[in-house]
Amino acid sequence: MSEFKEQLEAFSSKAEDIIDRVGQPLKPYIPIIGRFLIVATFLEDALRISTQWEDQLLFMEQRRHFPSGLSHLFLGLNVILMTAGSILVIAKRYQNYAVYGLLSTVVAQAFGYGLVFNFQFFLRNLSVVGGLVMVLSDSMKQQKQMFAALPQLSEMDRRTYLQLAGRILLIFLFIGSAFHGDWSLSRVFVSLLGLVACVMVAVGFKARWSAMFLVLFLSVFNILINNFWSVSHSYFKRDFLKYDFFQTLSTVGGFLLLVNMGPGGYSIDEKKKAF
Repeated sequence: MSEFKEQLEAFSSKAEDIIDRVGQPLKPYIPIIGRFLIVATFLEDALRISTQWEDQLLFMEQRRHFPSGLSHLFLGLNVILMTAGSILVIAKRYQNYAVYGLLSTVVAQAFGYGLVFNFQFFLRNLSVVGGLVMVLSDSMKQQKQMFAALPQLSEMDRRTYLQLAGRILLIFLFIGSAFHGDWSLSRVFVSLLGLVACVMVAVGFKARWSAMFLVLFLSVFNILINNFWSVSHSYFKRDFLKYDFFQTLSTVGGFLLLVNMGPGGYSIDEKKKAF
């Protein structure tokens, strides 16, 4: 048993070295790609509201019973916060305020559109929140580097807790997708494989490589399943597929930040380094 464990560790180390060498040219671009993908759903939502303004107003006033002035204010604030927050996250400026603004739109839309008790919506938004939490954690890393000469223990603790929360929240999109839809033998196998990777991310064991696997898996899944571009513009299902597509992109962005930053202090990977 111990011999098998040693062989597994050796194989894992070789695999990590190969992935490191292959991914080295892309490494400097991973953070910006990750941040852009995280806010992709907010940019798409802001564009959708702006281009479907009259339809959105009609929905809010007739279906959600918003007063006329309040519906204008609600939609307008959402567009402004999502656009400004997304730009600031991509540009790495005032990231704390940007993340809080984007989080407020997630909560506001859940109540405004009456989706609070929609289980799939809830799980997907937990993953989007996880991506934003990873951005918040990354901004604390930069602050730590700026003031390296000063004691930063409490800031380090906050960042570690945020990394833990972020990586746990990120996996909920996959969990929701794994148990939703028709079952087949191939789907059971793929779902089990993905769930193992999710557990490894959550506990922080080989977290970078598990996150990379989920990036690749979710990217392929997104293109094959949420292919809204192949659906007629007049078909209502197109909007749902488009929404799922961009929310999945945001989760992929969160996993990319995890690949770049690592799992943080509260993880098996970091504990193993200490021994």
